[in-house]
Amino acid sequence: MRGGILRAHDLRRASTRSHPQVRATDRAAAVDAGVGRSCARGPGRRPDDGRLQGSGQPEHPVEADRLASGPATAVPRVVGVDEYAQHKGRVYGTVLVDVETRRPVDLLPDREADTLAAWLAERPGIEIVCRDRAPFFAEGATRGAPQALQVADRWHLWHNLGEAAEKCVYWHRGCLRPTPAQPEEPQEEAEPAASPWPTGHRFAERTRAKHATIHALLAAGHSKRSVTRQLGMTLNTILRFSRAATAEEMFTGQWQSRATRLDDYKPYLDQRWQEGCSNAWKLWEEIREQGYPCGYASVRAYVSRTLRGKPQPVGPRPPSARAVTRWILTHPDALPEGDRLQLKAVLANCPELTALAEHVRSFGHMVAHLQGDQLPTWIEAATSTTELPSLRSFAQHLERDLDAVTAGLTLPWNSGVVEGHVNRIKLLKRQMFGRAGFELLRKRVLLA
Repeated sequence: MRGGILRAHDLRRASTRSHPQVRATDRAAAVDAGVGRSCARGPGRRPDDGRLQGSGQPEHPVEADRLASGPATAVPRVVGVDEYAQHKGRVYGTVLVDVETRRPVDLLPDREADTLAAWLAERPGIEIVCRDRAPFFAEGATRGAPQALQVADRWHLWHNLGEAAEKCVYWHRGCLRPTPAQPEEPQEEAEPAASPWPTGHRFAERTRAKHATIHALLAAGHSKRSVTRQLGMTLNTILRFSRAATAEEMFTGQWQSRATRLDDYKPYLDQRWQEGCSNAWKLWEEIREQGYPCGYASVRAYVSRTLRGKPQPVGPRPPSARAVTRWILTHPDALPEGDRLQLKAVLANCPELTALAEHVRSFGHMVAHLQGDQLPTWIEAATSTTELPSLRSFAQHLERDLDAVTAGLTLPWNSGVVEGHVNRIKLLKRQMFGRAGFELLRKRVLLA
C-alpha cells in the first residue's frame, strides 16, 4: 500500500495471511512442515507429495516433530534393553526394542534403574526382558517387571569371557616364549672392579688427588687446621678426607648407588627385559599394579641407562597375549593350520593355559547348543582354579546373576536386534550433526 492506495496484489497477500505480523503464509508454513517430516524419514527419501498440498498446520518442522505424539504401539511381550551414547563417555540413554517385531518401542533420557523401573511398571504385559549384565538394567528390570523373565545376552557373556581369558593369558605370558637352552659350560664371573669409577673420570681423579695431598700433609706432621689454611678448604672437608682410608670411600652422593624404591622391582624388570618387553611405559604399568608407588620417570631412567646395554634373547618373537586369546576363543575347526600349530606349542609349555582352553571351549559349547543346565557345573569347575584368577572372578560374577545367565544359555532370545538399533541411533545422530536434542532424536528413532 503506497500513498493510501490499496493495490490488488496487496489484497491478495493479505487474504492469504492469518496474522499481519507473520512473514510466511499458512500454506507456505504447511508446505515447509511437510517437507521437514518427509526428509526426517531418512536420507535420500522422496518427499511425500500429499504433504506438500498443505495441511493447515502452522508449526515449524522441528516444532512439529517435537510436539507430535509417538506411534500407538501395543505393549511388547519380549523387550530388549540396552544403552546408547548421547555424548560418548558422558551422557548415556536407554533404548527399548520389541524383540519379536524388531521395532523400537521407546527411548529413555538416561540409564538409571529408577527410570527403567518406572517405564516397565506402566506396561505389566511384558513377559521377557533381554539385557546385558549391567547392574542398573538388572535392578530396574527386577523392580519394574518382577513378573518378567530376565535373559542375559549371550554375546555379552562371550565377550566378557574373552576379556577374562586375555587377562589369564597375559598373567602367564612367560609361557609364550620357549625356554632358552642352558649353556653347557658355566660362564666365568667377572672380577669386580677395584674402583666404582674408571681411571680418567673427572670427578674421580680430582677426589683422588685431594685425598693424596691431604694424607701426605698429615703424614708430614701438619695439623688439620694447618692443612685447612694451606689448601683453602673447610675443616669439615679435611676431616672427611682424613677419616677415609682410600679415595673410593669419598665417592658419595650422586656417585654412589643409593637404595631406591625401585630396587625391589629391578629383578622383575630384568626378567621382563629378557622376555622381550622393551617398552618402559608398559613395564611401569606392570610394576605399578604390583604396588610400585613412584612415577614413570625412574623406570624410564633405569631402562635407558641400565637395561638398554643388556642383550635381549635372540629368537622368534613370541605371540602376543591377544593373539593367543583369539586362538583359544576360535573353534578348533576354524583355526588356520599355522595358528593351530602355534597354539599347540603354547599349550604344551603351560598347563594353566591348557586348562583355560578347556574351560573356554566347554563354555562355548553351552553357548552354541543352548545347554544352560550345565552352567552350575561349569561355574564350580572354574571357581576351583587358583592359577586363573580372572576366570574365577568371571565365574563368580555369573553366579550372582545365575537365573538370567541360565535363561540366556537356554532360551533363543538375545539382544542382537537391540545392538542393531544402537548402531542405527549412531547414524541418525551423525545426520543431525549433534544439533538436535533428545526429543527430536526420539521422534526420528520411533517415526522414521
